[in-house]
Amino acid sequence: MNRPVEQTDAKLAIVAGGGIVPLLLAQDCVARKRDFCLFGVVGAASEAIADYPHHWINIGTIGKTMQLLRQEGCDEIVFIGPVNRPDLRKLRLDMRAVRLLPRYVKAARGGDDQLLRFMVDLFEAEGFRVIGAHEVADGLAAETGVLGHVGPDAAALQDIERAAEVIDILGRLDIGQGAVVCHGVVLAVEAAEGTDAMLHRCAELPPHLRGSDMQRAGVLVKKPKPGQERRVDLPTIGISTVRNAAAAGLAGIAVDAGGALIVDRAAVIAEADRRNMFLYGMPPATDGANSGDQP
Repeated sequence: MNRPVEQTDAKLAIVAGGGIVPLLLAQDCVARKRDFCLFGVVGAASEAIADYPHHWINIGTIGKTMQLLRQEGCDEIVFIGPVNRPDLRKLRLDMRAVRLLPRYVKAARGGDDQLLRFMVDLFEAEGFRVIGAHEVADGLAAETGVLGHVGPDAAALQDIERAAEVIDILGRLDIGQGAVVCHGVVLAVEAAEGTDAMLHRCAELPPHLRGSDMQRAGVLVKKPKPGQERRVDLPTIGISTVRNAAAAGLAGIAVDAGGALIVDRAAVIAEADRRNMFLYGMPPATDGANSGDQP
């Protein structure tokens, strides 16, 4: 079960990348009457953040961003939503960013997880508390077990185990958070292209390798990489994930319970049920990740 979100008087900064989740967190703060401010990353965040208290920020102006956070009186920060890696040659850097540039470049060379840890450490060193999206809003984190009306059969459970093993092995090289397996055969591994593009690739495979509308087979598994910083960049699925998995003929989707987010949970479960697909929350892995407060 999801742990209820603790009530707090700390003002929240939502550093918003792309997607709908930053807006969902803002809506949750409004409903709870929690003080917050959105900080939209230019080129990534939705224009809809302008409906809430907000500032626009640039990746290259770290000093200004810190100043705005303090000006707003923010104590806690959640980083949510994808942001493409910037072209450093085109960024306009302020003096704070210039001083941090060697550390940023070193972290970026180490992969996405090292880069995210660098960002978390940077803001925590300034006195802000970095928290996960699941610590802000109830119901975002996946729960353990069957989440809809359809459950995985024995063959699907074997495929889930195989896909989870693939993610664990490749994840140690900082490669992806998703894999597709059908009848024990690895059909695809998520890399920089993202989950939807990976599923599109699966849908183009020969029919004998995957399932179909008439006879679904295979699974998509989404889970954190071993040792991943779980306060940022948790695997996320939404209704488009279900539809794309259905188009690839898959029997269902499994996610790490407590280690993956489900956007618009009721609609996602209903869509899976409608397509006779399962949604399954795998028991949380104990990989020693630096997870902060777990749900």
